[in-house]
Amino acid sequence: MRKQDADRKRTAALCLERQSLRVEIEDTRHRIDSARNHFEQVVDPTLIDCYIYELNAAQLRYQFLLRRFKNLEAEA
Repeated sequence: MRKQDADRKRTAALCLERQSLRVEIEDTRHRIDSARNHFEQVVDPTLIDCYIYELNAAQLRYQFLLRRFKNLEAEA
């Protein structure tokens, strides 16, 4: 019975982590879209650089979160 309880707790923890990652992934998608929209609207070279860096950072975070999510799915 204890093994079943431990398995349930682990499953619940994985489910919570997956939900949390989904929220982070969605938030990061919005950041990517926002940075892309800002980039397309600005003409000042400094702001263009700023949004390029912001877009690159958000894309790297998105890739990291997707890998983490896929690894969790593989564990489940």
